[in-house]
Amino acid sequence: MSLPAFVFSPAKAADLSALTELRLRVMAESFNRIGRFDPERARAWFADTYRPETTRLIVAGEEIAGCVAFYPTAPGVLKLEHFYLQVHWQGRGLGTAVLDVLLAEADAVAAAVQLTVLRESDAKRLYDRRGFVVTGRDDLDVYMERAPTV
Repeated sequence: MSLPAFVFSPAKAADLSALTELRLRVMAESFNRIGRFDPERARAWFADTYRPETTRLIVAGEEIAGCVAFYPTAPGVLKLEHFYLQVHWQGRGLGTAVLDVLLAEADAVAAAVQLTVLRESDAKRLYDRRGFVVTGRDDLDVYMERAPTV
């Protein structure tokens, strides 16, 4: 199976509304699974944490298939967050392809990658397969990190 072709495009402040709604569509099932879905709280959280300067749109064909934020938080450490794919792109290899490009960027600068994934999220399997290890947990999230492969 060939991986879907995609390109990154810079996000803009004007993308906030569309990406907020993408997040709600994508995350509703996982939040419902743990009994924590509150659309208004989810919208407010995303608005507070969205930074267009660190966010990339994931474009497949003519469509915005998703988004991801990827940025340094300390020397030798990159943070991956806000990684959301439209539901119809999930399970088709696009998430893996995007993650592999980001991990190659991190490895090129010998940086670790940190992320937070909602507990009970199906996305955790992807991170497990790519060498992330659990570094902590709380009642809502699982914290993970991948050391650079040099």
